[in-house]
Amino acid sequence: AMEAAPPPTSPSGLSAYVAVSQLLGLTLLATTGAWLGRYRGGVAWHSPLQFNAHPLCMVLGMVFLQGDALLVYRVFRHEAKRSTKALHALLHGLALLIALVGIIAVFESHRTKGIPDMYSLHSWCGMATFVLYLLQWFLGCGFFLFPGASFSLRGWYKPQHIFFGITLFILSITSCLLGITEMLLFKISDSYSHFVPEGILANTLGVLLVAFGLVVGYVLTREEWKRPPLAEELALSMDFKTLTEGESPGG
Repeated sequence: AMEAAPPPTSPSGLSAYVAVSQLLGLTLLATTGAWLGRYRGGVAWHSPLQFNAHPLCMVLGMVFLQGDALLVYRVFRHEAKRSTKALHALLHGLALLIALVGIIAVFESHRTKGIPDMYSLHSWCGMATFVLYLLQWFLGCGFFLFPGASFSLRGWYKPQHIFFGITLFILSITSCLLGITEMLLFKISDSYSHFVPEGILANTLGVLLVAFGLVVGYVLTREEWKRPPLAEELALSMDFKTLTEGESPGG
């Protein structure tokens, strides 16, 4: 009898880098919670602490969950493509919902306190990133999860989707860094330059955000770590191309 084929394995180093990314991600979430809890009074919705839901939601949604959504195709390399796509879209959708809660929190907090909206560089970059991220999610679902587009059109859009996915992840981290700096200058401008504990903790959060982004970016750009197409996926792609483009599989 023929021996069973050994289970597929991940490329050398991939699992270690993914593990580091998750450790960094959980650490930056814990650091965000520690900053808000220790120095900003915590988080509560219908109270003066409502604003604090904004940084927590943006770090959780637009950085951690978005980063994990980008890693799905590297982590689940041997799972069915349809399932991987669904998880990828689900994580991005969850990130959008959490980020939306964070945006509502800051607008409601500003209205309650009589603070103007959308005047800072952080708010411009953050809102632009969220709107583009929402558009990217809708286009991705339309092209890939519920494909009605032709094979050639999907092939054209895929590089754009990948490029803007990484770009929006970078913009999300950049917006968070701008937000951290803005919040520190508003809250502790008189003592920030004296290396007070809150400033050091918030700066540490910024460093963790950059580190998380670098590790995720490294995993995404390693060519040998990209998800290889399964044999049945290649066959289905050729069948889809034949049906939509009228080409023969061997053409």
